[in-house]
Amino acid sequence: MTMISTTTATTAAARTGGDADAPASEDPGPSRRSTQTPSSANANAPAPSCALIDATGRLAPATLDWLARHAERAMALLNTTGEIRARIVLDDEMARAHEQHCNAPGTTDVITFDLRDDPADRLDTDILLCLDEAQRQAALRNHPVERELLLYIIHAVLHCLGHDDHDDESFQIMHAREDEILAALGVGTTFSVEPTADPGAGSQSSR
Repeated sequence: MTMISTTTATTAAARTGGDADAPASEDPGPSRRSTQTPSSANANAPAPSCALIDATGRLAPATLDWLARHAERAMALLNTTGEIRARIVLDDEMARAHEQHCNAPGTTDVITFDLRDDPADRLDTDILLCLDEAQRQAALRNHPVERELLLYIIHAVLHCLGHDDHDDESFQIMHAREDEILAALGVGTTFSVEPTADPGAGSQSSR
C-alpha cells in the first residue's frame, strides 16, 4: 500500500489510463461517475465524489455503483470533501506503475497519488487499485472482492488525511481506523480478518 505526494504532471498516466505508452484509443472499460451534488446548505463544500474506471472490464456495473457509493459514504464519515478517481487494473499494469512511481518490483494492492499542493485543501486524489490482488485477498478471507477494493480506497483516503503505516504503531492505528470505518458503513471489519485458506506458493498476499 503506497502513498505518493506528487503533481498532476507526474500522474497523467494514472488519470488517463495507466501507461503513457498505451494506445490513445484503448477502451478504459466501464466507469461509474459520482452523481453527488453540492449541499444547498454549504455550496462551498461539495459532497464527496468518487469516480471509478474499471480498466479490466471484469466488474459488473452494480458492483461499481456499490463501490463508489460506499467510498463516498466513507469520505463523509471521515469529514472530508473533494474528489477521488480510482482506476481498477490488473497485475501487469499495477506492476509497471509500482516500478515507475515507487521503484519497487512486482504488483501491489493500491497506489495513491495526492495531487494537492496544500494538505488542507479538499481531496484531489488519483488511485490505482489492483483487482488481481483484491481477488487473491478476498478469496483468502472469504469475502466479496468489492469489500477488499473498498478497503484499498479507504486506505488511500486515510493516507491523504495524514495517516501512515511505516512503523508498527502507525500501522496498527491506520488499519484499525480502516476497519472502524468499514464497520460503521455496515460492511464489517476487513483488514483484520484472518485468512481462512492457505495462500500457497507464490502468493502475492500483502497483509
